[in-house]
Amino acid sequence: MSDQTVYDELGVPRVVNAAGTKTRIGGSRIRPEAVEAMGRAATEFVRLSDLQAKASEVIADATGAEAGYVTCGADAGLLLAAAAALAGDDPGTMDRLPDTDGIPDEIIMPRTHRTGYDHAFRTAGATIVDVGTNDRVLGTGSTAVEPWEIEAAISERTAAIGYVQKPYTEPALPTVTEIASAHDVPVIVDAAAELPPTENLSRFIEEGADIVVFSGGKAIRGPQTTGIVAGRSDLIESIALQQLDMHAAEEVWQPPSPLVDGDRLDGVPRQGIGRPLKVGKEELVGLLVALESFLEADHDAARGRWRREAERIMAALESVEGIDLTLDDDDVSVAPEVVVHVDTTAAACSATQLVRTLRTDSPRVFVGADRLDEDIVTINPMCLTEAELDHVIARIRTSLTATQ
Repeated sequence: MSDQTVYDELGVPRVVNAAGTKTRIGGSRIRPEAVEAMGRAATEFVRLSDLQAKASEVIADATGAEAGYVTCGADAGLLLAAAAALAGDDPGTMDRLPDTDGIPDEIIMPRTHRTGYDHAFRTAGATIVDVGTNDRVLGTGSTAVEPWEIEAAISERTAAIGYVQKPYTEPALPTVTEIASAHDVPVIVDAAAELPPTENLSRFIEEGADIVVFSGGKAIRGPQTTGIVAGRSDLIESIALQQLDMHAAEEVWQPPSPLVDGDRLDGVPRQGIGRPLKVGKEELVGLLVALESFLEADHDAARGRWRREAERIMAALESVEGIDLTLDDDDVSVAPEVVVHVDTTAAACSATQLVRTLRTDSPRVFVGADRLDEDIVTINPMCLTEAELDHVIARIRTSLTATQ
């Protein structure tokens, strides 16, 4: 823990990450082979459209989709997916977005699928139409969203259906895609954190999704500012036309085949709504290398290692008074997590105070803090080195026993 880092040299507090792959603290540890490839990519030049065309082939092979694209994060992928659903292959509509006057602009979403990340849909110009209730969450009904509610919301204004993939979301994706297909409406699936298992790369496409979005900076361990979009070739083509640099004279414009069919276009589209979401050659190469490694990795072995580390954390903290420990090893989280319930009447501090104390340490220590209203923090070993794991255990023990 004493080695000097680049953040120490810059005078910026570094973080020991016991919270998992959180964007706000840097995502995951990028794979060394991806870092090496990015370094080599940085010293040469390439036409980015050619590189995206190659990425499309790689992603298509990995997912079983018709085509693919690399974005600057999963949320950017959602924005671009919405833009593709809204504009299709019409350069005029692409040029007007986010102005959607005169075109279908509604994206239907089950109410229980709404998150802060669907702001990306609205940024593209879409209007989100909620369906369903919160009955299941509130205990006032057996389901939150019925399939007929989704179908009843489809109209001439519908551009797409938005779906957030989690093991517990409902209705099941195949049910939604069957409804959508009957009405010729694309389904956009947010699967940002749904890797591993590796099979999920192709599962949602097989279940009928038209576009699926994954994070490239979480379990894949590519550059943090990358995401993967996989889906129908016409929608991926629209994404490319709205994101790539279109500063080119028509006489010499050579769109990347087979990513874009230039013969179908009347001319070069203007810079699209996705242009601010540019992806550099270094990130593109890093993501492709990381994806290859992810496909070859032994994920069962990694999960087994994380479970052993989680059990080690529990063993080290079990003697601390005022806390109750459980191991959460379900299929929702990538790695097993230690759930720490703090009894504020017996522990030296509350869960909230513990989080605040750890974050003011040097280095800062981040644990999972999404359940503070329940006096719960979580410890995720996924991004910890062995030395960092020992440091986290020591800091938590000290904070919880300070006055005992």
